Amino acid sequence: MSETPPNTLQYRVDGREDAPVLVLGPSLGTTFHMWDRQIPELTRDWRIVRFDLPGHGGAPAQPFGSVAELGDRLLATLDALGIQRFGYAGCSLGGAVGLDLVLRAPHRVASLALVATSPRFGTADEFRQRGVIVRANGLEPMARTAPEQWFTPLFAGAQPAIVDWAVQMVRTTDPACYIAACEALAVFDVREALDRVGVPTLVLVGSEDQVTGPAEARTLVAGIADARLAVVPGASHLAPVEQPAAVTDLLLDHFAGTVQDTSGALTVPPLPAGPAPAAEPAAPAPAAEPAGDARPDPYEKGLGLRREVLGDAHVDRALAEDPDGTLQELVNRYEWGEVWSREGLDRRVRSAVTLTALLAGGHREALADHTRAALRNGLSPDEIREIVLHAGVYCGLPAAETALRVVTRVITEETTPPA
Repeated sequence: MSETPPNTLQYRVDGREDAPVLVLGPSLGTTFHMWDRQIPELTRDWRIVRFDLPGHGGAPAQPFGSVAELGDRLLATLDALGIQRFGYAGCSLGGAVGLDLVLRAPHRVASLALVATSPRFGTADEFRQRGVIVRANGLEPMARTAPEQWFTPLFAGAQPAIVDWAVQMVRTTDPACYIAACEALAVFDVREALDRVGVPTLVLVGSEDQVTGPAEARTLVAGIADARLAVVPGASHLAPVEQPAAVTDLLLDHFAGTVQDTSGALTVPPLPAGPAPAAEPAAPAPAAEPAGDARPDPYEKGLGLRREVLGDAHVDRALAEDPDGTLQELVNRYEWGEVWSREGLDRRVRSAVTLTALLAGGHREALADHTRAALRNGLSPDEIREIVLHAGVYCGLPAAETALRVVTRVITEETTPPA
């Protein structure tokens, strides 16, 4: 294992230095040890680079803001190792990294395997809710439910040591990094870009996966031109752990088709000879600058920010309840596009101000909505209660009593882990 400079990832390398490179990416809540049972076979032909997510497996707790940022850190890590071209296999969040890399840096990825992966993981609200639960309760709720999410009941019952290993992996993850990963997955969506994936792709899924199952896998296969589907019987979300031999055989078969050179780099066959390409059309003239003080319409920016803070379900309901859209247009364009998006205050402070104003005005329904938003924006339950207490001194104790009932109800709903 290596020391981890800033903006890179903790990693491990196995296999001989002159072999072609295969990078393995882990799922959220796991470490690179989830691939341990593939290593003996894969290292016969490959130099294997495995990496840990930030805050996982003892890696430095340096949260990332997006899947693309995580991909950039991986590329920086590979650059430091002198690796320019590689095959890539990733599980779940690790698969999302592979999709991001092949879309943004197609010259780096020679072949791709997506394990338990989706072009869109659930809904944004689901992942932000998970972040709220972790912020309020720590990772114990996630650790407790990991076995049923990751393994079939038969495997979990027969392999208690592996189940305990999985629980401990989650428990020892840095909560802030876990929350950041949830936020990154909340906005990850490459459904419209799948037709740009231009490398041979294996889509591998456990037949019993209830997290990113066969339906999501078929979406990938339908969207990627050169993709094939492999369903592993008797496996759930962590198929490489539950059915290691089957997964290893599929990976060996898939990556054996990649053209290799002897330097450890992966190369692509030359394009067939053909007619010379047509001359590129002249570049269009640059668009004229907006006259006067004209600015871009803030509507879409405001709508996106509103969805991030209040959730898709809330925004969709509000839009549906406004028949002609006039009020919602004002809300999205001015409240969110002009005010909430300003840089002078961060989202935590804006949530604190908003809660105080809603308490003072007696707006109970909006107070409930923005209590949920405040939890998403990083305020803790104790901080929210303290805001109510402080505002009550200036806005009136009866208003504070009413507000406390509202925020207590919402906090209980939002931070209670699923049974």
